[in-house]
Amino acid sequence: MFSNLLVATDLSLPSHHVVCASASLKQLGAKKAVLLYCFKYPLDDSGMLAAQVMKSIEPEFNSQKKVLVDKGFEVLGRMIPVASYFAINNEADTEDCSLIVIGSAGQTMSKATRLGGVASAVIHSATRPVLIFRVKFAEDGGKTVCKECSFDMLEHILFPTDFSSTSERAYTYVQKMADCGAKQITLMHVQDKVKLDGKTEKDIAEFNAIDIGRLERLKTDLGKRGVKNVSIVMPYGLPKQEIVDYTHRNNISLVVMGSQGRGYVKEFFLGSVSHTAARYSDSSVLLIPPLR
Repeated sequence: MFSNLLVATDLSLPSHHVVCASASLKQLGAKKAVLLYCFKYPLDDSGMLAAQVMKSIEPEFNSQKKVLVDKGFEVLGRMIPVASYFAINNEADTEDCSLIVIGSAGQTMSKATRLGGVASAVIHSATRPVLIFRVKFAEDGGKTVCKECSFDMLEHILFPTDFSSTSERAYTYVQKMADCGAKQITLMHVQDKVKLDGKTEKDIAEFNAIDIGRLERLKTDLGKRGVKNVSIVMPYGLPKQEIVDYTHRNNISLVVMGSQGRGYVKEFFLGSVSHTAARYSDSSVLLIPPLR
């Protein structure tokens, strides 16, 4: 499913954890990896300055590259003296990567996000699946530090769906994860209270019956694929909030969802359900873009 990864790094300690966690993608068929570093600021001097900066970061870059090599990956290391999310997406296209892996730190809905501008821009414009790996933090002696963590994405997958064509495409990835041995999958559809405002109880009951039937069919399909623990949840509320809150209350290893849904308008993507999930959920998030 994900044979060739692009792993974006800024050479920080959190990114080192992301590199380590990327090894778990071998369970989904990953064999090759492009380790990519893009400078925070463009180097317009192509001479001595660029060479000096490259040399100064090379040890840490090689250290992260070695992690992937030691995990059995065939690794291509790339350091690019440009500061642009275009470089990440372009490199993924050039190397025909099946997945882009980037890191982020989760926040509550009431706090400022740590999903940086580059990460936001990558998922906004990506034409390939993007995995936002959630880096965990803890307090140690009054300082905030990264927690060492293992990442088993197949432990408990949450699949929120609005039954759009993009959600249907995202579901094909859930099916593949089921085939790879997913242990637990929760299927979620949020009955949007804004869209249901003004509807009669009879109308809502009919909508509930239709949507439960859709989810039950997915559950049956996943059961046939060998997943023994498949559950259905259908909360009533705001999709953005319900998805994020569910990851806060439950031990979700991975959220899989389409990066666009019904009523998608490109300019409003940064306020979309998928972007909010990537921004605030406690879990790592796999975003599947539509076919273009």
